Amino acid sequence: MDRSAFLPISKKDMIERGWSEVDFVIVTGDAYCDHPSFGTAIIGRVLEARGYKIGILAQPDFHSAEDFKRFGKPRLGFLINSGAVDSMVNHYSVFKNRRKRDEYSPGGVAGKRPDRAVIVYSQRAREAYKDVPIAIGGIEASLRRLAHYDYWDDKVRRSILLDSKADILMYGMGERTVVEIAEALDSGIAASDIGWIRGTCVKGKISELGFELDNPDEDTIVLPSFEEVSTDKSRYCDSFALSYYNNDCINGKRLIEPYDNNICVIQNPPQDPLERQELDDVYDYPYVGTYHPVYEKDGGIPGIQEVKFSIQSVRGCFGGCAFCAITYHQGREVRSRSKESIVREAEKITKYPDFKGYIHDVGGPTANFRHPACEKQLTHGVCKNKDCLHPGVCKNMIVDHSDYLDVLRAVRGVPGVKKVFIRSGIRYDYAMADKSDEFIREVCKYHVSGVLKVAPEHLSKRVLNHMRKPSIEVFDAFAAKYKKINEELGKKQYLVPYLISSHPGSTLDDAIDLALYLKRTGFVPDQVQDFYPTPSTLATCMYYTEMDPFTREPVYVAKKLSDKKMQRALMHFHKPENKETVLKALKVAGREEVADILYGNADYAKKRVAQKKQNNKDGRRNESNRNASKNNRRK
Repeated sequence: MDRSAFLPISKKDMIERGWSEVDFVIVTGDAYCDHPSFGTAIIGRVLEARGYKIGILAQPDFHSAEDFKRFGKPRLGFLINSGAVDSMVNHYSVFKNRRKRDEYSPGGVAGKRPDRAVIVYSQRAREAYKDVPIAIGGIEASLRRLAHYDYWDDKVRRSILLDSKADILMYGMGERTVVEIAEALDSGIAASDIGWIRGTCVKGKISELGFELDNPDEDTIVLPSFEEVSTDKSRYCDSFALSYYNNDCINGKRLIEPYDNNICVIQNPPQDPLERQELDDVYDYPYVGTYHPVYEKDGGIPGIQEVKFSIQSVRGCFGGCAFCAITYHQGREVRSRSKESIVREAEKITKYPDFKGYIHDVGGPTANFRHPACEKQLTHGVCKNKDCLHPGVCKNMIVDHSDYLDVLRAVRGVPGVKKVFIRSGIRYDYAMADKSDEFIREVCKYHVSGVLKVAPEHLSKRVLNHMRKPSIEVFDAFAAKYKKINEELGKKQYLVPYLISSHPGSTLDDAIDLALYLKRTGFVPDQVQDFYPTPSTLATCMYYTEMDPFTREPVYVAKKLSDKKMQRALMHFHKPENKETVLKALKVAGREEVADILYGNADYAKKRVAQKKQNNKDGRRNESNRNASKNNRRK
């Protein structure tokens, strides 16, 4: 493979291009994959298209500053990210065990990046060149832009902008933001003076804000101070709610987070999402579509396999799931690429030598969202105090799958494409809100290969409410329609549910009820995910504070390892290795009779339940009689 098709990864590559220096060095915790599923590739190509010279410093040796001098001193700055995922999530399981594999490293070998990669990389870059501007971005910086609960330290940490000592933090999807920063630096403006760009956080002095903290201007909201949110969970909820409500490009305000020593973090309002033509431009850049050939000798990069034959068609999500970071990172306003752009990418994929005829996905955060939820979002922004799909589908929502169906039909028609799958998932409550069955029918007919994976996540009404997910009745109705349509088509295709165990709000009884539901319906979950408190999600706020930040109602949280293991085992009760843990869970909950339903004699179990109820009733009657006798004796 021709190395010159990639962005330079060494000084030798730079010199072969005739460059004496680079404008920016992009530092990343992932290996270098020139594919638009990776933020490093997108940002690199966006800047390249505007004439900037870019060097890629992928998984540098972080034990000293030497590797950060690989390209020499960059003319304009370092752009630093941790990779496709937060480095702590990448390194540790929910039980805080060190992972043995890294999908984004050569050969899947772990240990190529440090914990808290953005902080460490920024420190090394500053050691290498003290006067070079540093801008941090990507998922790790975006979700840690303000004070946040950190699961691994089990405490509230400061904004990563302060801990990294970077000059600027970019949050959200950063194409427009990084270009504005590049243009400002290129014009000679000092990094410390770039304080106006949307989608950024910068450091400031409280004394220079131009107003008192208790009397801000009308475009500014002062958050609780770091001291308050790190010591008072109620104030943490206040801060979370304010940042959540102001995460929209139209109605979001500037946020000020005060710290000690006259320091504050200033979050400018979010950037406008890219419009369709802008998105098309981003995905039309000359990506190679795979990892750099330097990794071939090590077995390549495993993570490319899941996305190499997939097409990102949309950004943003108005689903609003409490456990998902998309709301905080990409925003709730959906934007989509044109059919023509998507088809061009499909045609490009068919020319890859290892393409077998299967497009793995045409989707995004939610595949069947292709446009903003309603017209109001375009002029007034997203609603601050209500969700689009929870507790039900908003009456103002535009429910229309016609554009997505048009895209899928076009991709199916590309010569060389045998099948198009939808792996990023569909929102079944949105599909059920469509008056036409055309979308579900076409999914069954053309886009499923035996199994469709969907995400009801739980059974309990209370848990689903905390998740911001639809009721189980909606899932049951979808399952029935899916089965009926497949029968009409003469296809044997099944649903496999994704579930989350130990989500805030889920008690042991809720997990037992879910196990009974799975037994009754015959669903066998393909994947059970333990709730992982990742930075800045609504569910993580509930996990830390044990309350709903919007209502302040208390929320039960399973925090003990033993409780989490019991909830997880119940969702896979059919596995022999889980039976002992399941029986222990039933004993702890006082519901041992459920074992007969899960593992054997259902009729006997019903008798045991009835007997238990009768015993309880008799016990209450006997207690009442004893109390009456005592009263008579007193008289």
